[in-house]
Amino acid sequence: MSINIPVLLDRLCYRFPSFLVDQVVEHEPGRRLVAFKNVTVGEDFFQGHFPGAPLMPGVLMIESLAQASALLLLGGEGHATPPARVQLRGVRDAKFRRQVVPGDRVRLEVVREDARPPLARVRGVSYIGEQVVAEMQLVLAVIADAASIDPTALVHPGAVVGAGTVVGPSVTIGPHVRVGRNCRIGASTVIDGWTEIGDGNKIAPFASIGLAPQHIKYGGEPTRVVIGRDNTIREFVTIHRGTAAGGGVTSIGDRNLFMAYAHVAHDCHVGSDTLFGNAATLGGHVHVEDFANISAGSGVHQFCRVGRHAFIGGYSVVTKDAMPYAKSVGNRARIYGLNTIGLNRRGFSPEIIDKLRRAYRYLLVSKLNTSRAVARIEEDASLKCPEVQYLIDFIRRSQRGVLLRRPTRRAEEAVVDE
Repeated sequence: MSINIPVLLDRLCYRFPSFLVDQVVEHEPGRRLVAFKNVTVGEDFFQGHFPGAPLMPGVLMIESLAQASALLLLGGEGHATPPARVQLRGVRDAKFRRQVVPGDRVRLEVVREDARPPLARVRGVSYIGEQVVAEMQLVLAVIADAASIDPTALVHPGAVVGAGTVVGPSVTIGPHVRVGRNCRIGASTVIDGWTEIGDGNKIAPFASIGLAPQHIKYGGEPTRVVIGRDNTIREFVTIHRGTAAGGGVTSIGDRNLFMAYAHVAHDCHVGSDTLFGNAATLGGHVHVEDFANISAGSGVHQFCRVGRHAFIGGYSVVTKDAMPYAKSVGNRARIYGLNTIGLNRRGFSPEIIDKLRRAYRYLLVSKLNTSRAVARIEEDASLKCPEVQYLIDFIRRSQRGVLLRRPTRRAEEAVVDE
């Protein structure tokens, strides 16, 4: 497993010879961990507990589960020193079922139950073979360290960098920047302007965030970039702040992935849980809604919208609003039907997918114009659901028109259906 046990247990204030975890065999970061402790006769605590009948003290059985819990809570950082420490705050409903003696191999299983930061509750059970040795609930606090800033980084005294954030070598952070807690900012990244970055974001080297928009009418106004939490922003991504004429804000939600060289232009608004492929590019004033996927090399024209769960194929050029729940591919992009695979992956029920498919038949194959097709969808009582209503509303709100042009037969045959 890619877990550095000594480094992480140091964050629980334990060092050799007080390690009570020898090996990690299973790890689902943030959710579950399985480890082993090999109990040998040479352990220091056996010398006086008890002479002639050595037993592992119950308090150390608690400590072993606490150490495994610390690995679970901090183990997402691999071999890096995590920007936080773990403290044991409480033990609840502890039960001891069996003695632990020299020669036993104790399996430690810990599962994170819930969390209300900075506290986390972890259910811990230890086994020898299939027999339960001890079980309990542990209450632990995850305390963020102060921000760690590389000596070569240029961080303006007016900038705010949250606890637990790691700022890499040669990073430049301007005076009006606010960075949240537990972020990681890679080497040579530049963050400037009136930029707010939430907690838990991972920014790779050479990214550029909050610089002036590429707009000839921009006059230096204090416009902003606002980024949510838990986003991944890879190498050479550029995100520009807004313009006064366009509302003054470029905004990005939570849990988005921007692959290398992606570009978000001024006054764009990106929702949450989206994916931008390498070199995916947004023109100014674009709205990208939740769960959209914009593949590598694709460009979205200014003022366009990309609907929820839309899929934009690689190297496409989108000049109208890209329909929600659908696949749009090509230069200029045309619609290739429902994004069935994406909807299945996102947990849509077969009934909802069927309703969306039948709604798209009205739009694409009924030979009705768009207005009449929308009216027929509304009249069809069997299609009533929030997803179809959102589809109707998306079409009606369009300012540039929506992508409903189907491909030619030759183009359709050229696209491999995922």
